[in-house]
Formats: sequence, C-alpha cells, structure tokens
Amino acid sequence: MRVYAHRGASAECPENTLPSFRRALDLGADALELDVHLTRDRQIVVSHDGDGRRMAGVPRAIAASTLDEVRGWDAGWGFRAADGSRPFAGRGVRMPALEEVLAELPGVVINVDLKPRSDDLVEAFVALLRRRRDEGRVIAASFHHANLVGLRRRFFAGETALGRREVLQLLVLPAALWSRLPLRGTAAQLPTRVGPLKLTTPAFIARCKAARLRVDFWTVNRPAEAQALAALGVDGVMTDDPAAICPLFARDNRPQVAPSR
Repeated sequence: MRVYAHRGASAECPENTLPSFRRALDLGADALELDVHLTRDRQIVVSHDGDGRRMAGVPRAIAASTLDEVRGWDAGWGFRAADGSRPFAGRGVRMPALEEVLAELPGVVINVDLKPRSDDLVEAFVALLRRRRDEGRVIAASFHHANLVGLRRRFFAGETALGRREVLQLLVLPAALWSRLPLRGTAAQLPTRVGPLKLTTPAFIARCKAARLRVDFWTVNRPAEAQALAALGVDGVMTDDPAAICPLFARDNRPQVAPSR
C-alpha cells in the first residue's frame, strides 16, 4: 500500500511547503501529493489555491504575480494550531517552486495536481520534468480533462490519473472496451464516494484492476478506513495525517531524503 501525504503532513505543518513534505517523509510516507499553479513569469508554484489569501493573507492571484513576489509571501501564516494560534507565522515558510521540491527531495514519488485549466501550465510542466528527467517519478492529475489530454498528447512519460469523464466511462463501459479508448489515464485516483455513489466496492475496484489501473483513494484520515481499503486490494491512499496512517503500512524501503540545508 502506497501512502501519499496529501499536501504533505498538512495536519501538522503548513500545507504544500517543504517543511510539510519533509515531515511527511520523516513519518514514513511513500509519496507526496501536491498542487500547482503557474506564475506570471511562467514558473510553476506549489499551492492548492490560486491566490495567497488563505495561506499567506495576501489577496493576490498567483497567475498575476512573479515567482519572486510569491516567494515573498508568508506561507506559514495560514496554518492554525488546535488552540487557534499561528505557530509557523513569520518563520520563513514559503510557497516553493515545483522545481525546488523536485531538487530537494530526489527519488520521492510525487503526485501533482494541475489546478487551473491551462495549456501554458501543461507545457511548462512537461518541459520542466523532461529537462530534469523526472517524468518517471511523477503522477499527473487534474480535475480538467483538457489538461490531462494535453499531457498525453505531449507524450508525457509519467502516469496520468483519470479525469472525471474517464471515471464515468470506466463505471459504465466494459473493461475491454474502456482499454481501447485513446489517450486514457493509467491511475484511478478517486474519492471514496461521489454523492450517494460509493466507489470503495469490491466490484468497482475489480473493474479498475481489470482495466490495468492502479487504484488510489483520497482523502483517508481514519486508520480503520485505510485498513479496510488495503484489505480490498487498493494500491494507495492519500492522507492529511501520515502520523496516523503510515504506521499501519510501515516497511524498510521508505524514500531516503537528505537533511535540510
């Protein structure tokens, strides 16, 4: 079972930051999940939101800002502890560039969610990973089908998650027919349910396996739920709380990460 740290150890540290990613790996996460946007100067920044309001108190769009401007935002400000305090505010926590994460955490599997629908983002993303020769350790995901098609048309060599349209097709089409669809994804990364429809059923997981898809579910923060999914044969879970989930699947081949500089 692969344990992805959803935005890092986001239950303990400011999400989508290097301290959060390093903490998740220290806790035993196998992989990281993160989100990206493109700056005005075409640099890829790690952030769930399209602006700095929630995490840095800066009501400015990333797409309207340069990388240097975004680096000046205090990404530790938005994290609140259980007592309501902001323990990371003013401690130099920043929104990293994707390239910085790749360089700082070599060898770690990274699941990247391309947040906005953007041909420019897709092009910059593929170019960055090819230049760094990092396509093989990155799984690309997006809620926008056009982004996924754009990646596949550019012959992105890493895995791509299914888009919403593909999940629907998988639900209704026989596996043999689904496998003949052009430009299809290789990883079914899914919520545990969509409205009243439960996806964590043996029948649906078997359908995914018959289509030769890896199967990951999000967001799984309860140990009992993670264990139940493992018993069903899923390949991975994404969690906000690796401290709670990683010990269930601990083993000796966790990624080794260099100490902070």
